[in-house]
Amino acid sequence: MSPAKAPVTAVILTKNEERAIARCVAAASFCDQILVVDSHSTDCTVEIAEAAGATVLAFTWNGYYPKKKQWGMQHEAVRNDWVLHLDADEVVSGALAKEITAAVTNTDAGVVAYEARLAYFFAGRLLKHGHQVRKRILLDRRYVRFPEIDDLDAPGITEVEGHYQPVASGPVQTLTEQLLHDDPDPLSTWIERHNKYAGWEAHLRTHDEVRTRVRRARSLQGRIFDRLPGKPLGLFLYSFLVRLGFLDGRAGFDYAYAMAWYQWLINANVRESLEGRRGH
Repeated sequence: MSPAKAPVTAVILTKNEERAIARCVAAASFCDQILVVDSHSTDCTVEIAEAAGATVLAFTWNGYYPKKKQWGMQHEAVRNDWVLHLDADEVVSGALAKEITAAVTNTDAGVVAYEARLAYFFAGRLLKHGHQVRKRILLDRRYVRFPEIDDLDAPGITEVEGHYQPVASGPVQTLTEQLLHDDPDPLSTWIERHNKYAGWEAHLRTHDEVRTRVRRARSLQGRIFDRLPGKPLGLFLYSFLVRLGFLDGRAGFDYAYAMAWYQWLINANVRESLEGRRGH
């Protein structure tokens, strides 16, 4: 007799993720329901996801809110209050699955959302040190939603919510176990993706009201970092030295340097945008 499933709906976001989706779905098999929200992939993502046991929902962005994460969370196909938000390159370990199951079955806790620290692979190596990201992954959709901000005309990030957390109207806790983030795509894909992210971040920095709203929806770490000057050098030193990224060897250096480059790219986009305004 198979063990009972956790009363959780896993919502996995995809677009051309044939290299990662089977692993992600398999790791989420402890959930009572697995939904893949797919943006019309042109590879075999849909077929692989369905063969792995997921239900695929086709998502077509209409240029307005709700965007992809909120759309998936509020879809009529979702049959549980608790939603586990995953990207296709994220993997839930057995230990994390047990912790999630315990969390959602503890009705006395009163918690409406849980965050997880990401265990991040970069340059083929699991980083044990350096800058670490927290992600709000387990949400009671009755009390949590992604904010709607004025970024519909922003470049870069379009159909999916940007780099901010869903807003919870209740207590939030951090899970002990980490969520594995292991992107099987080459470094060129990471660079291309962050080039798009930089356009969106630059839009925030040149639109104060939008930036303020996004800052409120970020983690404490994100809010503090958003206010710091000298971000490229500061992030490199923080990740490589303060957070002991050098102990991860070349991968730790590459990651710290890549994140510093990303901050430089945002700044370059900001300068270009401001100069363009002055030119007109």
